[in-house]
Amino acid sequence: MPSSAQKFWDKTAARYAKSPVSDETTYQRKLAETQALFAPDMRVLEFGCGTGTTAVHHAPHVRHIDAIDISENMLEIGRGKAREAGVDNVTFTRGTLAEFGAANDSYDVVLGLNVLHLIADWQASIAEAARILKPGGALVTSTVCVGRSKLRFIKLLNPLGKLLGLMPDLYILTEEELAAEVRRAGLEIETQWHHARDGIAVFMIARKG
Repeated sequence: MPSSAQKFWDKTAARYAKSPVSDETTYQRKLAETQALFAPDMRVLEFGCGTGTTAVHHAPHVRHIDAIDISENMLEIGRGKAREAGVDNVTFTRGTLAEFGAANDSYDVVLGLNVLHLIADWQASIAEAARILKPGGALVTSTVCVGRSKLRFIKLLNPLGKLLGLMPDLYILTEEELAAEVRRAGLEIETQWHHARDGIAVFMIARKG
């Protein structure tokens, strides 16, 4: 049976795909800093890939990208974007990072962009990303951390928003908690900067030793 999160994103997919990037300058900076990690022979995995825009942007810079998401409707839009762009080295697969079950030390870069704060056990997702990274590989994340912001009180509205189908699952964490979990997974943070309102969004690159 589909989860409430899967139902929400399936229902929202078409509208989400039409939404413009909220901060194009920041998005281009994220793309550039991520692509600086790439080499042509690399294997990349993106979990929570949504409608595939970022995977399609990155595809020309690497050998192959596995793009996974819980929403089949999101993935179908992503497949269409890839076809339209002439991209044939992205494989879109429905599921969670844990369900995907990649082998140990199998990816050069793992991307988790705008997704960790939507996952109940986000700590396990970080640990799983670290497990499947090759030594020297990098985890790239962009995460909303409202734990010390006034926006943390959105957790009081989240149950009603979910019930009405207006909000996805949303989990409250701080930047400090995020960084601590990344380090606990055995990764060393190389890049960490903020953007969005009140700097609540944290972009991070962390390397596996």
